[in-house]
Amino acid sequence: MAGHESTRVLLTALAANVGIAVAKFVAAAITGSSAMLTEGVHSLVDSTNQVLLLYGTKRSRRAPTPMHPLGYGRELYFWSFVVAMLVFSLGAGVSLYEGILHLLYPEPTGDLLIAFIVLGVAIALEGWSTLAALKAFNSARGRKSVFRAIRDTKDAPNLIVLLENSGAIAGLVIAALGIALSALTGSPVFDGIASVLIGVVLAATAVMLLIEAKGLLIGEAADPELVKALHDCTEGHAGVVAVKEVLTVHQAPDMVVAIISADFEDTISARDVEQTVADIETAIAARFPVVTRVYIRPMGG
Repeated sequence: MAGHESTRVLLTALAANVGIAVAKFVAAAITGSSAMLTEGVHSLVDSTNQVLLLYGTKRSRRAPTPMHPLGYGRELYFWSFVVAMLVFSLGAGVSLYEGILHLLYPEPTGDLLIAFIVLGVAIALEGWSTLAALKAFNSARGRKSVFRAIRDTKDAPNLIVLLENSGAIAGLVIAALGIALSALTGSPVFDGIASVLIGVVLAATAVMLLIEAKGLLIGEAADPELVKALHDCTEGHAGVVAVKEVLTVHQAPDMVVAIISADFEDTISARDVEQTVADIETAIAARFPVVTRVYIRPMGG
């Protein structure tokens, strides 16, 4: 996904989560609902996450330096990993703590109308943010299945927003059910159970994000279709006998480094090899803007 599109998704999610967090904390103070309080913490953590991802996106676009000759693209993946840790430690941790505390020391929930109004507004705002992330995700995944696209995506910020929002909507539904059951039965225990379940949902979401962020931070290859296209583009040039290997790694969602090992005809001169390499690099730069660095490694026949 293009950088400006990623930033737009993050800003949309940030605006939604800040508004949701304020509303939830106000509702929690009025109603005394544990589930509402944990949902407020969840939205506050999500807001912090979006700020960190925006910061990471800005840092990742810095120009290469002698110390970091391939650029700072992977800094975005570092901050994605930090975000996943925050979801697990703060989001899930606080939710589980508050839920257990409410089970041990139950308190009745009041002003149910306010609670449900806030939950309804929150679901609407989360839905708005989710639609923006889903539109970008579907645009990038093409014909792939949703599960395959999640596994293959290199756009960590959009994936984080999408999974966080999905978890948030699930948490809001759980909170609404917990408050409703507490009101119907007269037992505040259901409110505490809802908080615990929200914590479980957040923990599961965080684990998925950690797995994906770890893979991207270590370094993942580009899409097989791009690898094949680079292979065919190189092999199609005069003087190239065969392409032995195409190695790629994502530095950022829209930054790929490629190393291509090619076998050249033995009869052509070194000058011709240099010219062919230059032609290949020019062709790749024109056809595949996502490939920001390409290295051609000539090999003997």
